[in-house]
Amino acid sequence: MERKYRFISNRILKNSREEEKGRMRVLVKTDSDIAETDYECPECGFKEHTEPEWKRPFSVTCSKCGFVMRLPKLKDEMKREKKKAKA
Repeated sequence: MERKYRFISNRILKNSREEEKGRMRVLVKTDSDIAETDYECPECGFKEHTEPEWKRPFSVTCSKCGFVMRLPKLKDEMKREKKKAKA
């Protein structure tokens, strides 16, 4: 079976006050360097579909308010959350 996507993510995003208010869905086809991205900005609530170049670390800037939404590697994000919970 052929793999259609090399990266798929659907995550909840936090705003500058650490509130879970936004979402980001990213799809990168196997034969492409374009990230098909749908997001809802956690800062202002603006929704948009965009297709930026796929590169790590991946981030998208809200077209309305300029808030930068970063999509860290899931493993790194989990480590950071675990460390925060211990403190």
